[in-house]
Amino acid sequence: QLQLVESGGGLVQPGTSLRLSCVASEFTLNTHNIAWFRQAPGKGREGVSAISREDGSTYYADSVKGRFTISRDNDKKTVYLQMNSLKPEDTALYVCAAGVHYSGSYYWARPVVYDYWGPGTQVTVSS
Repeated sequence: QLQLVESGGGLVQPGTSLRLSCVASEFTLNTHNIAWFRQAPGKGREGVSAISREDGSTYYADSVKGRFTISRDNDKKTVYLQMNSLKPEDTALYVCAAGVHYSGSYYWARPVVYDYWGPGTQVTVSS
C-alpha cells in the first residue's frame, strides 16, 4: 500500500519561507512522478509543481515560478517544496500526489494522472 505524508505547513507572515516535505513509501520516488497541488477556498485544485521520475525534470505553475523550488532526496524518500517570498494568495492546503502513467508539460498539472494522494498540510500566510 503506497502512502504519502506531508509536513512542514504552518502560519507564517508574508515575505517569509517554508519548506514542505512529502515522505513516500520505498521506491516511490524512483518509480513515480511526484507533484504538489494546492486547494484554497473558492478555488479549484491547482498544480503547483512536479518532478518527473524519468529524468528529474521539474515543472512550476506560473504563479510560483522564481519563488518555489521542488527537489527530491531518494535516500530519505522525500520530495521537498521550498517556498520563498510567500504571499497571502499562497494560503491553501498543500497535497502531494504520485503517478506512473504520464509526465511532461502537458500532463503534470492534471490531477487525473495521479493515482495516490496524501492528506495534505495547511499553509496560511497572513499578518
